[in-house]
Order: sequence, then C-alpha cells, then structure tokens
Amino acid sequence: MPSIFYEKDADPQVLKGRTVAVVGYGSQGHAHALNLRDSGIKVIVGLYRGSKSWQKAEADGLTVKTVAEAAEAADVIIILLPDEVHGAVYRESILPHLRPGKALAVSHAFSVHFGQVVPPQGVDVFMVAPKSPGHLLRRQYAEGKGVPALVAVSQDASGNCQRLALAYAWGIGCARAGVIETTFKEEVETDLFGEQAVLCGGITELMKAGFETLVAAGYQPEVAYFECLHEMKLIVDLIYEAGMGWMWYSVSNTAEYGGLTRGRRIITEETRAAMREMLRAIQSGEFAREWVLENQAGRPVLNAHRRQAAAHPAEEVGRRLRAMMPWLRRPEAEAALAGTRSP
Repeated sequence: MPSIFYEKDADPQVLKGRTVAVVGYGSQGHAHALNLRDSGIKVIVGLYRGSKSWQKAEADGLTVKTVAEAAEAADVIIILLPDEVHGAVYRESILPHLRPGKALAVSHAFSVHFGQVVPPQGVDVFMVAPKSPGHLLRRQYAEGKGVPALVAVSQDASGNCQRLALAYAWGIGCARAGVIETTFKEEVETDLFGEQAVLCGGITELMKAGFETLVAAGYQPEVAYFECLHEMKLIVDLIYEAGMGWMWYSVSNTAEYGGLTRGRRIITEETRAAMREMLRAIQSGEFAREWVLENQAGRPVLNAHRRQAAAHPAEEVGRRLRAMMPWLRRPEAEAALAGTRSP
C-alpha cells in the first residue's frame, strides 16, 4: 500500500512567514494561488508583462509581478506553466533568483525529470500534483472539500522538504482528500503513458476506428457517431463513479456479454506489445527529447496532426449532432475550435 498523508500529517506552520510565488495563472495556477491565499499563506503571482491573466489575477485580489520579480521575492516558487516553456522561463527568470534555503516546486515532473529544469544545490525541490483540473480543485476547496494529489521530493536540501510539500498540499486543500507519496520518475512516466496509450491517444484512435468501420460498411455516419463517440461519456462516467464493476452492472446483459467476450479481440497481444514499446520510449527519455525538438522546430508535426484530426469526418458529424443538443453545446469551445490554433 502507498503512503497516504492527510491534514493531520501536515504542519501548516512550515509555510508561516514564507511567500509562495505561483508562476502562471491558468487552470492550475489560479486554483493554487487562490486556495493558498484563502489558507492564510502569502501568495504572489508571476506572469510576463502583457499576459492576459495579469488583470484577472489582480481582479481576484492577488499581487502580480513579473516572473523574475516574483522569484526574487518568494521563498517557494511553483511553476504552473505548460511543460514546453518550463525550461526557458526557468533559465531566464527563476534560476538567477534561486538561493540556498529557497524551494522550487512543480505539479508535473516532466521538466525536472527530463532535465529541462536543473535546480541548483541547496534548493529544496518537490512536486504536488492534484489529480483534477484546476477549476475542480478550486471548487472543491471552496466547498470545504479537496481532491487527491500526488506528492514527491526530488531534492531535499534542507532536510525538511517533505514537510514543506505536505504543508503546500494542505494549503491547496488536497490533504483533505489524501496525498499519495510517489517519485518524480513514477509520476511523469505513468502520466505520459496514460495520455498516449489510453486517455488521449488510444481512446481517440479506437473511437475513430469504430466510426470508420461502421461508415465503410454502409451505416449512417450519424448513427455511427452516436454509437462510437457520443455514448463514450456514459461509459466513462460510470467507471469514474464506481469503477468498471459498476459500469458492467449498469449496462445491459447483452452489452456486458459482448464486451467481456469480444474486447480482447481488439486489445490484442500486439496492442500490449505496442504499449510496452511506448512505455520504453517514455522511460528512456526518447519521447521527451522528441517533444523538446518538436517545440524548437515550431511544432510542424503537431500542427499537421491537428489539421488532420480537425478534418476527420467524425468531427463534422459531431458538430451537426451537437447542434441538436443545446444542453451539450459550449459556445466558447466551438468558437475556439473554429479558429486557427496557434503553433
């Protein structure tokens, strides 16, 4: 069983008198900053000048400085930015202000584990990774609850880094639900694998393949969309609520029998071998190097795949069907997808 820490295991006094700089004010950044502030911890937000989030953070009652100014003023600095910009922001605006006795934190281990961020000696380095989007983290905190999180220490310069990490987890409300101890290596490798093999890569390819198979066999695209994409939410919600057993209990006997007897014809040993190879590329750093180079080149591969994905027939069918279901439509999402995604 893993080590799981709760509020009783955290000492909020560890952060007393210290200033936390939250670098970034997106989904995670806004939730961390507001939760910490409401927990009585001194917070400043670090952003680049001209950031669209600057006025929003100030309107939320937070002090905003440039990243360099925030890093200079803070005792604990947490980077809550997209993985691909961690390295540049860290080297330009944070590293010059890291001194022994300070602490550097992340909510995803990619940049530290794969060497895009190399902390100096004398600095504590930890991770607190809430297992939810930032808006849910904030909402649960406001309701007096919390979401689970992972916690890890990469560099314990002070001998007190785990206590600091648990105090931080307490400050954002995650210790209310439970904080599971892990390592930077385990967090990032399992996270990347889950995204690629199952949650984002595997599931979308499976849905598209099912849609294409039905359409090629002469069935209406609208019916194929309902069966292979739209209803996926119903299944995932059941698993999210109470596990796969609850999903099998909730679907029809026909669906249960068909799924249990036919699923392994789709997820074959060849599929599992491909998953193992995918994991090997993550563990070796091959994927990380590829992603770093992709960004340095202006993301040509990602942009090409984005164009191909947007042009898939299932996307057009889905737009037409969602227009029939106003309770599902999110105008801001549709507007964003209609525009040109920047590289």
